[in-house]
Amino acid sequence: MLMPTLIMAGVAAGLIAVAYFKGEQAHILGLKIGGRTFLEVIPLLLISFAVAGLIQALIPKEIIMNWLGEEAGIKGILIGSAAGTMIPGGPYVVFPIVGSLYRAGAGIGPMVAFVVGWALWGLSRLPYEVALIGPKFALIRIVSTLIFPPIAGLIAMTFFGRAT
Repeated sequence: MLMPTLIMAGVAAGLIAVAYFKGEQAHILGLKIGGRTFLEVIPLLLISFAVAGLIQALIPKEIIMNWLGEEAGIKGILIGSAAGTMIPGGPYVVFPIVGSLYRAGAGIGPMVAFVVGWALWGLSRLPYEVALIGPKFALIRIVSTLIFPPIAGLIAMTFFGRAT
């Protein structure tokens, strides 16, 4: 966790320096915009971490392992794919939940399938997609991606499972 923080701090410092030398108070404007974004996102982050913690505290480890553990096999991958589809929100919602489930005993395959299912099939964006690009295009996009979450989960389970 420390290394990504140091890398991002270095990137931020570099961008601040570039903005400072650009002039026109670009560094101040950039920091203000970043601060506003932080204030908008922090409530959602707090709620997401609370949900992640509550999942881990309320759902017995045996249930998580039975339904989403390494031993669940393809059943766990399919459940992970479907569960990812139903989670609304961006990565700041999904990744704390996935991390919490993984720490509670979920397998790598089902969790990769969860993330890929969320990314490719997310139902929360379906109304926007249908409205903006049309139902035919949306249907073609969804059908053409149906195999990917389970395949990604199988690959993750096969090559990166906890037993290896």
